[in-house]
Amino acid sequence: MKKLKLVLIGNGMAGIRTLEELLKIAPDLYDITVFGAEPHPNYNRILLSPVLAGEQTFEDIVLNDLNWYSENGIRLLLDRKVVKIDRHKRKVFAADGTEAEYDRLVIATGSNPFILPVPGNRLQGVIGYRDIADTQQMIETAKSHSHAVVIGGGLLGLEAANGLKQRGMDVTVVHLSDWLLERQLDRTAGKLLQSALEARGIHFRLNTVTDELMDNGDGRVCAVQFKDGDVVAADLVVMAAGIRPNTELAESAGIPCNRGILVNDTLQTFDPRIYAIGECASHRGIAYGLVAPLFEQAKVCANHLAQFGFASYKGSVVSTKLKVTGIDLFSAGDFMGSEGTETITLSDPIGGVYKKLVIKDDVLVGACLYGDTADGGWYFRQIRENHNVAQIRDHLMFGESSLGDVGHQGQNSAASMPDSAEVCGCNGVCKGTIVKAIQENGLFSVDEVKKHTKAASSCGSCAGLVEQILISTVGGAADVKPKSEKAICGCSDLNHGQIRKAIRDHHLTSMAEAMGFMDWRTPNGCATCRPALNYYLISTWPGEATDDPQSRLINERAHANIQKDGTYSVVPRMWGGVTNPSELRRIADVADKYNVPMVKVTGGQRIDLLGVKKEDLPAIWKDLDMPSGHAYGKSIRTVKTCVGSEFCRFGTQNSTQLGIDLEHDLFNMWSPHKVKLAVSGCPRNCAEAGIKDIGIIGVDSGWELYIGGNGGIKTEVAEFFVKLKTSDEVREYSGAFLQLYREEAFYLERTVHYLQRVGMEHIKKAVLEDAENRQALNARLQFALSLEQDPWQQRIEQPQLKKEFERIALTQLEPA
Repeated sequence: MKKLKLVLIGNGMAGIRTLEELLKIAPDLYDITVFGAEPHPNYNRILLSPVLAGEQTFEDIVLNDLNWYSENGIRLLLDRKVVKIDRHKRKVFAADGTEAEYDRLVIATGSNPFILPVPGNRLQGVIGYRDIADTQQMIETAKSHSHAVVIGGGLLGLEAANGLKQRGMDVTVVHLSDWLLERQLDRTAGKLLQSALEARGIHFRLNTVTDELMDNGDGRVCAVQFKDGDVVAADLVVMAAGIRPNTELAESAGIPCNRGILVNDTLQTFDPRIYAIGECASHRGIAYGLVAPLFEQAKVCANHLAQFGFASYKGSVVSTKLKVTGIDLFSAGDFMGSEGTETITLSDPIGGVYKKLVIKDDVLVGACLYGDTADGGWYFRQIRENHNVAQIRDHLMFGESSLGDVGHQGQNSAASMPDSAEVCGCNGVCKGTIVKAIQENGLFSVDEVKKHTKAASSCGSCAGLVEQILISTVGGAADVKPKSEKAICGCSDLNHGQIRKAIRDHHLTSMAEAMGFMDWRTPNGCATCRPALNYYLISTWPGEATDDPQSRLINERAHANIQKDGTYSVVPRMWGGVTNPSELRRIADVADKYNVPMVKVTGGQRIDLLGVKKEDLPAIWKDLDMPSGHAYGKSIRTVKTCVGSEFCRFGTQNSTQLGIDLEHDLFNMWSPHKVKLAVSGCPRNCAEAGIKDIGIIGVDSGWELYIGGNGGIKTEVAEFFVKLKTSDEVREYSGAFLQLYREEAFYLERTVHYLQRVGMEHIKKAVLEDAENRQALNARLQFALSLEQDPWQQRIEQPQLKKEFERIALTQLEPA
């Protein structure tokens, strides 16, 4: 039977969840086309804040990667904004001219941030906060600017403020109301939250109206002026003052809208062929902005798209469980209280706990919790199911665990929860669904439960409860070990340490041999295990193991840093940060010849050529005639130096020469993660040696060596390792430590985490206390490096290695 055509406008969480539900019940009914306005696959917008705060990367929050679309036969059109719906011809049209016919159409266009209609709202540096592009812009701005103003004290505004503060900006939150999160918290809880955030360095202006955003003269915002005349400096203004359903497309197609696209209980619009779902839809006068109702809508919508026709959406009872800068918050129902209600409160400001329960006619109708939200899920069940709480009223404030035998199974443990109890509010997953999935599919880890049930895959706040259910279901077989002890991925049961040992003990030298010996489940492995396995092979058996280029990450395959627009950056090596006029002229000539959009000095004292086309890379390397800076790899990056004793009047040691020597010593060194060194010629530490993987500081009597520093988002200060007299000793001890790290660390484990895992005493014993072992480590490193070649030079000299950089010419095939 010929398939029907389904078009989804919107590649967000609500729309893609609808497709997931549809594919479960009617996988062969439709040819599916998805239009996404962003250039990314479906990702978890709930987790944008951890990305902003540096706790996660964009890759961590992708829900459905590109393979998922292809595996399900979905035609995915990214970066294509639909601008027209022709309901008579049943076609949609994108801005670039792409069109698609439909038999059924789902509109999931989400919402737009509300931009205050004040002078200056179009200045550079004024943004909303709705997607990853906004998040990336905030991250970039924080690198070079100091002052941020967030307009809006709701959840998004506070998350933005927290992230920007963690990025080092001075942050002021401006809010119209008397207290923060007035839609989720009452005044008391809101004021407690404000005090806690102020203690973290965030400033607040409540009951404040923004009057104007001021221009610095170059088209960029520089300050915010309020109605009362006060002015606050602002290099960045984040509008988080609410959202508006994105109904423009529907309205232009003649589909009735009123604060959202009007839909009935089947999620159909005025046109029965067209459905609307998510934040853009208005159901019974409500447009929902939380993820749980959107996923409830998705099930109903999928049911009707599958032509089953019996599901009905009656609206949602919502709860909000939040986590703002480590502070737990929960609210549900009528937590403010209304006519005929009574409240029970528990307030412990010093202990940071506040609870408010609202009761009407012996039924719990609302709850507001601050600081202690462990019973939030249980309170929500009482509210949603209209339980009579008369018999347990005296115990109600102290949660489920306090009930004992008062007409209840009074344990809050996972084992005693009924199967009908909701565990994951975001995805509407109950305990019974999780237990069934564990038992039927043989699941033993939280990650496996996420994949099969979606529980804990959105905000993640229920992950601990999911783990408890897992343990109560499978007992000691549950894989809840520390990360370092867990299996490398789903392709193998072995962890990183076991894999390294097997490669060493059994002299495994190829990917195929290693996977075969260790009974890899997936014949070719996956993107998680292949790079790790390849590194373990080449680092354990240098000169014998075969490097597999296809198992390396894209940067290491291309030997350049891929940028967000698909171009690359090229960073030639400058030994110890030292260059000369000839090199500088060549860099300038290359930038001119290849129209390089940006030339930038890096934090590691190098010059970065940004915006290079992939096909130009080999020619640029040849024209530069400089070695690779390895700025793209899990490798030695730079050895940053200060001027040192040669020129600086404070310098006590020749830091520049030592930096050059170390960089020559370590050139071409691959490692579990990137490695950075710095050498300062005196304790003034101008090279920032205290936050490097290896930091060396010159003192009057020699050198102090530090290890395990990290200058990233979560800065880690290097620990003192040893004091040495000569630069030759520094080179030997540094090489020995790095070889120990290369041999013992897990792939993608920074030196700081390796140090924390094995302990300083272990490293000192291997490097400081055993001279023979130290020399052997250093010798193994030098042997491995003697077999390596400069990857740029290799690709210049060997034409067969340049094929991957050639642009493929696409030709139109003529019909036979």
